[in-house]
Amino acid sequence: MQNLLQLTEKFSRWLVWVGGSLILLSAILVTVEVLLRKIFNISMSGADELSGYAFGVATSFGMAYTLFERAHIRVDALHNLFPGWLKIVANLVGIILLAGFVGVICYTSWGLVADTLQHGSRSITPMRTPLALPQVPWLAGWLFFLFSCVLVFIAALLCLFKGQSREADRLIGTKTIDEQIQDESV
Repeated sequence: MQNLLQLTEKFSRWLVWVGGSLILLSAILVTVEVLLRKIFNISMSGADELSGYAFGVATSFGMAYTLFERAHIRVDALHNLFPGWLKIVANLVGIILLAGFVGVICYTSWGLVADTLQHGSRSITPMRTPLALPQVPWLAGWLFFLFSCVLVFIAALLCLFKGQSREADRLIGTKTIDEQIQDESV
């Protein structure tokens, strides 16, 4: 289980680099578009469309990495007041709810992509982009995130059954102040 967890975390790091590259390329494309319009009064239509696709794909590619970094936003005002066992229960419920939410997104996205592929849908812009081109990697990112959520949940449960509550907390809990300081100082 540990090897699969490490491999999945490593792949999530690779995906976040790909997503970051897409956002960087989008920024360059939009910058070139703006400069061409301002200086030469020429428009490369489609920069905003391509940037939107890149942002969607990059976002879905970054979700699993954020899970492994324990960086998803939580409202944990009461969480710090809970006794240890209740924190673990709250974290387990939190990861289950997150996985459930992502599961709903994947289910509805799967239908969307299936319709796109079945009908050969294209964007209603001058580029007439085949919508499967951005939708398939976008869905793949969400499916990988769902897989990662389930994997982390199972790994945390196994840790709890072995009596390794600290390891389970490292997988699904919030970062401690010391961990956050260490992240910021690196």
